[in-house]
Order: sequence, then C-alpha cells, then structure tokens
Amino acid sequence: MNGILTVSQLNQQIKEYLGINPFFSNVWVRGEISNFRHHSSGHMYFTLKDEESSLRAVMFRSRTLYLEFTPYNGLAVIARGEVSVYPRDGVYQLYVAEMFPDGIGSVYLGLQQLKAKLEAEGLFAPDRKKPLPFLPKKIGIVTSLQGAAVRDMIAVLSRRFPGLELLVVPVTVQGERAAGEIVEAIEILNRLRLVDVIIIGRGGGSQENLWAFNQEEVVRAVAASRIPVISAVGHETDYTLTDLAADRRAPTPSAAAELAVPEKESLLLRVVELNTRARRALQRWVENFRLRLERLEKSRYLQNPKEIVSTRREKLELLTQRLQHLIERHLMDREQTLALLAEKLDALSPLKVLQRGYALVEKEDGALVKAAEGLEPGERIRVKFAKGMVLSRVERVVKGGVADEKGRENGC
Repeated sequence: MNGILTVSQLNQQIKEYLGINPFFSNVWVRGEISNFRHHSSGHMYFTLKDEESSLRAVMFRSRTLYLEFTPYNGLAVIARGEVSVYPRDGVYQLYVAEMFPDGIGSVYLGLQQLKAKLEAEGLFAPDRKKPLPFLPKKIGIVTSLQGAAVRDMIAVLSRRFPGLELLVVPVTVQGERAAGEIVEAIEILNRLRLVDVIIIGRGGGSQENLWAFNQEEVVRAVAASRIPVISAVGHETDYTLTDLAADRRAPTPSAAAELAVPEKESLLLRVVELNTRARRALQRWVENFRLRLERLEKSRYLQNPKEIVSTRREKLELLTQRLQHLIERHLMDREQTLALLAEKLDALSPLKVLQRGYALVEKEDGALVKAAEGLEPGERIRVKFAKGMVLSRVERVVKGGVADEKGRENGC
C-alpha cells in the first residue's frame, strides 16, 4: 500500500521536522536531574523531570568541559539545548549545550545575553585596548577603603616604586549603590585627567558579591575610559565582564599593582648596568683610538714625510715612463699596419697595371669600356696610358676576332 512508512522512516521524518523547526533548536528547560550517569567517554546522560513529566537529556564531552559545577541526582538546573530524535530508539531528547544550577540559572542566562550583546558591539575587541604607560606619574585606585585589596595594592605600589603618587577614589564594591559609584569614579578621573592609569577592583567573594562588575553601566564606563584601565576583580579564577572590557586584566589586586608600574630598584639597576656598559664601551673606543694614534706616530711615513713624497714621485715617474713607452709602441704598431695596408692598396691600383703597358678606354661620359661590343663606329673615346691620354674616334668595331694591320678582320 502506498504511504506506508517503516519505523526508521517515520523516526527520520520526525527528526527532520524537529530540525527545521527553529523553536526546537534553542530551548531553555527547568527540571531536576535524575538517573545521572557520567560516562568514561566524558559524555553525561541524565533525565530532567518535574512533578508531572520527564525528558531524556545528553551533554557531550565538548560541552561538559565548560561546566562550572558538578551535576548530581536531585539537583535543580536550567539547561539550554536542541530537541531532536535518536532514530534508533525512536526517543526524543534534549541535547544540552549549557547548564546552570537553578536559582542562579536565570542570572547566568541574563549575564550570557549581556555578554553576547556587548561583544557584538566590539567592547571586548583586542584592537580597541589601550597600552599601559611604561612609567606612570600618578595611579588612580577605584575600590573600597574597607577591604584588604586597597591595602595590598598600596603596599605593592609603594614597595615597587617608592614616592609614586597615588589617588584612591573610595567606592562601594557590592550592593545596589556599587555600580553607580564605580561609574562616577571612572568618569571623574577621565574628566579631570587626574591619573595616567586606573586600577579598578576588589578582593575575592561570591558571585553575588562580585556582581557589580558585571553590570552593563560599569562595563561600558570601563570600555569608554580614555585612561588605560586595569581590572583586578576577585581571585585568579574569578572572571567578570569588567575584566573583558578593561585594557588589562590582573588575576588579583596585588598583581594589578605589579602590572601598573615597574620596580624602581630594577630600573635603577638597569640604568647602572647600561651606564657601566656605556663607560666600558667608551673606554674601549678611546683605548683603540689611542693605540691607533701610537701606531701612526711610529710609522715611517709620519716620522719622515719627505720619504712619502719621494716614494710617490718615483712611482709617478715610473708610471709616466711606462705610459710613454706604451704610447710609442702603440703608434709604431699602427704605422706598420698602415704601411701594409698602403702596399696592398697600391698593388690593387689601376696605375700599376697601366705602367706595365696597358691602357684604359673610357667613353665621353667616363664609363669604362670593358669590351669592344660596348662601342659603336664613330663614337668618341678616351685612351688613358700610364702617362698621358689620347682622344680618338672609333673607325670600326671588330667583335669576336682580331684585325690585321690593314684593317681586315681575321677569323670572320
């Protein structure tokens, strides 16, 4: 019968339908964990349930690595993921991407959404972060006067660079007023340009105690600061949105103080070292120059300058003689070559032929007559001898034979 599906085909159709429906691609679910199993592969398999229903769930190892708590049976959680069907068993389940303990889950959700929003605006981009000044003249500290953090930072800064000017702006670092006071302190320091770098932060505490540094207004104030900001909120494992927006993040307030200013003693030692190296280099240069002068003073040229002139004059005379000899030899070679060419040219001269008793016959226009056939009776010709020339007229042209004394043609 047409239209009948196999079980596999139906399960696949359901899987494809869920895949194209955007509602099921990103859902948030609240429930209690049961049947929890952490497989050796790293994947987590469990069930989410409430008073009336249950839902299978799986969280793959690539996602479990980012969990900030250890799941267990009976723990109420909020999970985000994709609903899909496992075709082999025909069971739909939630493929979990992230999960938080219920109670703070909604807070985490809001934090993640705020983080995504600010990141999209570029507030956390590395290329917008400002470099810290190498040697600030004045450092501003925005923190509470009651905590140990401010004492730690002052102690570290005073130890690293005694005499450095510090400006502490007291604020509340937790509670409802904290965010507003922190923002106001940052804006005042920027407006009056009172310091070269700002350290903002507090000591450790719970996530709730650190929450002021996740507030949007604080994060935006830190990102907008024209003065470089070092964030030092909590301990090394604590991370807030302020850390992401600051120009530098320090794991602790004491570490922030170390980032803010170099150690004066180290700088002085470095200056002394560079000064010593410069003095040694200068001494070596002076010594090398002195030795060079001594060598020059001992040289025979400086001791007897006339010897230099005499030696150079002798060399010049020798070179002049060699040049003159080369020129004369060159001219002789050219004269010999010219004489040979003249002899060859003279041997080829028509005058040489004429001197042996031959003559040249030319027409009136100067054209050379090479054969009798080139003449006509009555035509005027010039006969040139080695000495002199005869003007005559052609009486008869004998072609292809020799005429006798009486003008008769032989061989015709």
